[in-house]
This record gives sequence, structure tokens and C-alpha cells, in this order.
Amino acid sequence: MKRPRLIYSWQAIPKVLLVAELLFMEKRQNSRSRNVFDSLMSEERIFKNREALSSTFVPSEFPHRNDEINDFANILKPALYGARPSNILIYGQTGTGKTAVTKYISDQIMQKAAKENKKIHTAYINCKQTNTPYGVLTNIGKTYSSEWEDVIPHAGWRIDKVYAALKQKADDNGGIAIVVLDEIDALVSKNGDDILYHLTGLNSDLNNSKISLIGISNDTKFTSWLDPRVKSRLGEESLTFAPYNAIQIEEILAQRATLAFKDNIVEPLVLSYCASKAAQEHGDARKALDLLRISAELAERDNREIVTAKYVIKAQSVMEKDQVRSIITTLPIHHKATLASTIVNQGKRENGQQTTGEVYSTYKQICKLFNLEDLSQRRISNVISELDMQGLIHAKIVSLGRQGRTKFISVAINENQIQELFAEDIELSDIIEELTRSGTYIRSTQMRLI
Repeated sequence: MKRPRLIYSWQAIPKVLLVAELLFMEKRQNSRSRNVFDSLMSEERIFKNREALSSTFVPSEFPHRNDEINDFANILKPALYGARPSNILIYGQTGTGKTAVTKYISDQIMQKAAKENKKIHTAYINCKQTNTPYGVLTNIGKTYSSEWEDVIPHAGWRIDKVYAALKQKADDNGGIAIVVLDEIDALVSKNGDDILYHLTGLNSDLNNSKISLIGISNDTKFTSWLDPRVKSRLGEESLTFAPYNAIQIEEILAQRATLAFKDNIVEPLVLSYCASKAAQEHGDARKALDLLRISAELAERDNREIVTAKYVIKAQSVMEKDQVRSIITTLPIHHKATLASTIVNQGKRENGQQTTGEVYSTYKQICKLFNLEDLSQRRISNVISELDMQGLIHAKIVSLGRQGRTKFISVAINENQIQELFAEDIELSDIIEELTRSGTYIRSTQMRLI
């Protein structure tokens, strides 16, 4: 049996092609006009105010910080009478409320000054972001005048000229300036204490105004780096913020959850779980807030209407991975070089431990290759302490008898993970590769801590 022949209409083919082309163009036009977020935007089912879980959020009340707030306010009270308050050093581990309480007190005194018609200026400077004397002085100048930036360039002037301009502007405006130097140890670590020497001595050069400094630090030992004159001027008074315990963190989370979430969204177990995890890590309320926020965001991505404990477990995994990346990528260059030294030396001993002197020897090699001006061994010992506090290394002080003391140092987290992150830093990855390839290893000539 013969198969029927297919008869094509050659005249119809162009019409078919034209229709297909029009359909393709319409589809492409629709895809161009569609936004990737169109399918993601919907009514909020979990959050009502995400900002309430942010580390920058300043609440109207601070559970378990009433004593610190009262002490803080009493120290600053003289400013409302036109007198200079004492300089203050505030200590405490990460996530204990130091910065938030300081910003809260600054806002409160400014509100009171406005009601009482008192002239008070406040400045907040994060010394990890603004870490040069020039930047610090210009930021203080902004508190006196909105026109400061029009007068003083961002760079180019000599420091003594900027200092003179600041003195003039302060006396022209008068009043009391309260200057907050957050992460003040980062400023000293990078630049030494010259800028603090000038700032703490500024009042003797002012006639019509006064300045009070508030330094915030995680490192209670950073003042050991300071000139004795700076140390005595800067630390006229001090406040210490103790770590929160699990119950206190849970109460903080409950307060913020009321502000951040819609009603009956979070299982009670979630708050307890987040609090206990943070309490295990030095009472860091900031970490607990981050853990709660990410847990809720993960539940939101799964289109859930209830945040359960399983999302806390998922969030913890996400945070542990991202936290190390965030810490390492934001380290100052000398901290990175010190960490690189520790990693390179790690494989040189059977137990993986090394002394401060051995880390310092490799660090000096890196500085030479990297054309860096190396810091003293004492300064690097302090850097090692900071890396230990951040959980990147273990640094245990041991006694060597008559030889004194030293730190036995080892890498605290997965070495491969650090190397992956360092691979993203072109300069340091080249240095590590060169040191590893050559196998260079210099034993310490100085075992003791200086």
C-alpha cells in the first residue's frame, strides 16, 4: 500500500515563519519587561520591621543595661551645665551593647540639650572605617559645622593645619563636643597614639569650648600600648559591659521579636535555642539577633508562615560559613599577614603549634616580600591576641621557666577554608604560594613575650 504523499503549500511557509517570529519576539519582549523580583514580591507574612533585628538598631529600652546607662548618664551630666565631662573608656566583648548604649545616650543628651538650650555637639567615629588621624579630625570638625567639608578637603592638608582649623572651628562655635571613638584600639594599632595625644591635649588649647572623648574597645589590654600621659588622660573613667547570659539574651530576643515579627510567627523554642547558642560564645547578643533574623529569612524563602527550630540549625550553618569570610576579608593588612604566617608555619611542626617568635619571623618575611613596614614583635603579639579573640587562631600563654613566657599558637578553624578565602586576596595568596613553594621557615631567635 502506497503511503499518501504530503503536499506542502510553499506559499504558506513564509506565513508560518512570520507567526513563529512574532511569537518569539513577543516572548522575548515579555521576558525583558519582567523583573526578577516580580515573583518574589508578596505581602510580608513574617516580618513587620526587619530593622529591629539589625545590629545598628537602637531600641528605646535596653534590658539588663540599666546600671550601665545610669553610670554613663551621670558621667556625661556635667555637659548639660556647660562643663567638660570626663573622658571614658568602655570595655566589653562583642555583642554586649557597648555601641548601641553609647548611641542611645548620645541621642538622649542631645534631646535634653535642645530642651535646655545647651550647646552640645556629638560625633560617632568607627575607627575601623575611619582609621587615619586626618579622617578622625575632619569627622570631629563636621560636628561643629555643616560647612566644614566645604572648607577642609578630604585629603591634602598637613595634619597640623587640620588640627589648627579644628581648634578654630571649635572655639568659634563653643559648647561641649562629645566624640565617640568606636573600635579605638584599631586606630591605635594602625597609627600609634599620636592622634590620641593631640585629642586628649586639645582642651588646653581651647578657650571657648571643650571636648570629651569616649573610647570603645573589645580589648581591655589595648591601653598598654599607650604613652602613660595619653593613658591617664584618656581613661579618666571606665565602664565595663559584662557578657549576657542565656536568660538575659532570651529576654532581649523576646523584646526585639515583638518589634520585628507579626504575632505568633516564631515558636518559643526558637528564641531559647538562639539565646543558648549565643551564650555559649561569650554572651554575644548581636550574634543571637543575627541568628534569629537569618532563621526567619530562611523560613520566608521556603514560604513558611512559622519560624521553627529547624531553621535555626540551617541559619547557624549559613552564619558559620559567612562569618569567617567576613572576618578575614575585613582584617587589616598586618592582621592578614600575621594570620598568613600562622597558616604557613602550621605544617612545620608535628603538633601544629608555634611560638610568637616563629610567627613573627615568618611575618617579617611576608612584610619584606609585600614591601610593608613591619610592626614590632610586641605589636604582633597583640595582633595575635586579637586573632585569638576572633576565633581564627588559638593562642595559649605558657611559662618557659627562666626563659619567660610565650604563646603557643595554632590555627583554630579549617585550614582549607582559610586558604580558599585567602585565594580571593590576590596579594596574600601570592605570598602564601611563594612561601609554601620555597619552604622557607625561620626559627625564632626570641622566645619570650616582650
